[in-house]
Amino acid sequence: MARARLGNRAARRLFLDRHALLEAPSGPSKGADLLDLISRLGFVQLDSINTVARAHDVILYSSYRPAHLKRLYEADRGLFEHWTHDAAVIPMAYYTHWHLRFQRDADLLRSRWRNWRRDGFEAQFATVLEHIRDHGAISSSDIGKDEKKGSGGWWDWHPSKTALEYLWRSGALTVVGREGFQKCYDLTERVIDERLHPGVAPVDVAATVDWLCNGAMDRLGFATSGELAAFWDTASATEAKEWAAAQLQSGALEEVEIEQADGGWRRVLARPGIVEQAEALGPAPGRMRVLSPFDPALRDRKRAERLFGFHYRIEVFTPAPKRKYGYYVFPLMERERLVGRIDMKADRGAGQLNITAVWPERGVSWSAPRIGRLEAELDRVARFAGLQNVAFADDWLRDPI
Repeated sequence: MARARLGNRAARRLFLDRHALLEAPSGPSKGADLLDLISRLGFVQLDSINTVARAHDVILYSSYRPAHLKRLYEADRGLFEHWTHDAAVIPMAYYTHWHLRFQRDADLLRSRWRNWRRDGFEAQFATVLEHIRDHGAISSSDIGKDEKKGSGGWWDWHPSKTALEYLWRSGALTVVGREGFQKCYDLTERVIDERLHPGVAPVDVAATVDWLCNGAMDRLGFATSGELAAFWDTASATEAKEWAAAQLQSGALEEVEIEQADGGWRRVLARPGIVEQAEALGPAPGRMRVLSPFDPALRDRKRAERLFGFHYRIEVFTPAPKRKYGYYVFPLMERERLVGRIDMKADRGAGQLNITAVWPERGVSWSAPRIGRLEAELDRVARFAGLQNVAFADDWLRDPI
């Protein structure tokens, strides 16, 4: 039997719908509404870079205010912080599904971190736990002041800092908030409902893998087994492949072909009926959107390139002379297209959003109406970042590269 086929435009709309980018922003979300949005996305990545606003703020900015996220996370305990492919805030309702991640991180990081010149961190476990038990929540600056760091850079922590991170990643500690983006840790037993604590029940690996793969499929719309494994970055590629094979055999999944931006076709997995669902979706709003480099829709760079024809790499770790665009360049989306990228930075002293350059994608004409939509979006971004003005460099509109 021939596989169902989904054209590129419908595939883009389905993908954007699953990432909450197909509808117009509905205004500031907070409390349950904000939690619903994060649950829909699965998680929101955290990042410290603040050229305009931090990554998690830019991801959510169209529909919330930063104070609402802080309250939901630190006061209401609707979220917890841990790792997917990177540090993220995750709905507390998913906490028990992270027991497998705690267990796997505990095994992986012991050996890996010993090899990164952090010898001695295991000897600090009891000391760190006792300090927190006696003094309450702490940050890494509260311990290990007389310990020697290595010379490997920002990541080369002293032994107590390494112990602190290990105890968090393995579940004994919980991050209860951040001050100046520095994590604050407390005992899991004091923060998390005791019914949810790691170790209360044995980890059910099969049930967790099933939850992870189902959740990834729901949020991606269509995917390979490797993409399902990479979404939460907890199930292994082998586990996801075996799960997908069983789902195909039962009829819960089927193989479909997705048209790529270059006109080629790629075989993926999807729920039955996904083609009809995608083709019934309407277009995205006509407004321009500034996306975070860490937006869930762009997290898988290769997938975004296949689907949208948009090649994107963040250049913060690239030496300045070798950068193609800039230190921290934001993608620009209009309807279902990624139409360009923008280099901009907040000058907080002047209350101004400075626009250094905009590079259109090849084949995208920057007409007066399109520039108007960009200006409207930048006004929104500036207000969100607490800035009063937007200023363009003289040569801001560049040729495509």
